Amino acid sequence: MQFPDDLNLARYFLFDREDEGLGKKVALRFGERQWTYDGVCERTRALARYLIDAGLNPEQRVYIVLPDTPAFAWSIFATFAAGGVLTMGNPIAPIEDLRYVIEYVRASMLITTPVVALALGEYLDEVPQLHTILLVPDVATGEDPEARCEIPDDLREYGTKRRLLSLDQAVELGDRSNTELPRTHRDDPACWLFTSGATGKSKAAMHTHRDFAYNTELYAKKTIGYRESDVAISVPRLFFGYATGTNLWFPFAVGATVGLFSERPTAESIANAIRMYEPTIVTNVPTMLGKLLDLDDELKAKDEPGLDMSSVRFHLSAGEALPEPLLRRFKERFGGEIYDGIGSAEMFHIYCSNRPDDVVPGSLGRAVEGYELKILPENAEDPGVAALPPNEIGVLWVKGDSVAYGYFRDRDKSWKTFHGHWCRTGDLFAIDAEGYLYFSGRADDLFKVGGVFVAPREVEDCLLAHPAVSVVAVIPAEDQGLTKPKALVEVRPDARARIATPADRAALAEELKA
Repeated sequence: MQFPDDLNLARYFLFDREDEGLGKKVALRFGERQWTYDGVCERTRALARYLIDAGLNPEQRVYIVLPDTPAFAWSIFATFAAGGVLTMGNPIAPIEDLRYVIEYVRASMLITTPVVALALGEYLDEVPQLHTILLVPDVATGEDPEARCEIPDDLREYGTKRRLLSLDQAVELGDRSNTELPRTHRDDPACWLFTSGATGKSKAAMHTHRDFAYNTELYAKKTIGYRESDVAISVPRLFFGYATGTNLWFPFAVGATVGLFSERPTAESIANAIRMYEPTIVTNVPTMLGKLLDLDDELKAKDEPGLDMSSVRFHLSAGEALPEPLLRRFKERFGGEIYDGIGSAEMFHIYCSNRPDDVVPGSLGRAVEGYELKILPENAEDPGVAALPPNEIGVLWVKGDSVAYGYFRDRDKSWKTFHGHWCRTGDLFAIDAEGYLYFSGRADDLFKVGGVFVAPREVEDCLLAHPAVSVVAVIPAEDQGLTKPKALVEVRPDARARIATPADRAALAEELKA
């Protein structure tokens, strides 16, 4: 798939909707408040001009650490429009983690809430290249996300060393500016997505503008089928690349509407968002699918109406394994489809997925068009090694144009992971003869019991088929000097009577062991 040399994601995801005549269509909802595409474009252009006027140079990093409010959207698009590089963080992450990222990416600008800025205050002098901080109010859903953000007294001393003002003031100043927005090349740096950091500090996978457009065209539009009429909400927060794609960029690419809520995602807050926005697309994760089933059970046990998901065309699932029993229970209860898939920060987004009229429960579906998958032996060091036979477990390698061009400041890890078009995921999978992908875990998840390797996922799937089990995790545990599997089980609300007494609990445990 080819893209023009002159490509900027602010235009691709946002400004092009104006040219298509969608300017008056609602783009964002936040409680009862809403913003049209014209409104988001105006704020984006004004903020982008301010960022440039305030000293943001091409390819410098802007670190956005915000809850899910509309200001997050125009902060993202303004960073692209100004020629900067987007980096994102979790506003409730430990402050040491945020401090690490600011130093690691050498952020020139920080857009965050007063609470986060205050917590970072004592560390800011250690980041001399950070010259601008823009503050956004931390508001509840439905409150004004564009309200003037007062500068806390404890932060004012930093205003003498760097620019420090409310985001709405930056938008107002930019609205009066005549600064021309720059042109960017499709292969200019656009966004750095962070790995999970499961094996150490998070690493930034560096992506260009074309990477995100490529996956949007092939996954969001062609494989899953986002529509202009869709309304999308998300369980994961926008700072997470999975949700940045599914709940902002993909809907905007087709002129759809996004519903945001700033509260922590719980079964109750998701249920409230579904009632409020009546979404057609829900970006979900397996754990929340189980929690929504439990909430529905609890409501019905109190003779209250259960959850109504009749508006939902489909749920997207990624980020963790989706057990087949959970998928079947959810679909039987609420209807609609669940498209489970697999993606990564290294590839930007989902490259293998179930899809309309092609769902195989228990699998992660087939490769998205434009991507190629291989299962290679664990010791394979390049993608030229012969692929393993169907159904044999090995390490997944992925090929596609959205692959990152490396990790920032980590050449050694980059050489092990990126091989031209190919990316070595490090995760264990198998592909059957029809091309459907099955997750088997990470190599370091396996543990030996009686000389035989045990895959926790297989045991968990078996236990989840029991009608009393809501969530389960299988871990290795020591028993009289021997390693044995131990299951940590959360019982479903409608089965809590089965653990009312120690004898009941022991009986259920024996039943599960069988």
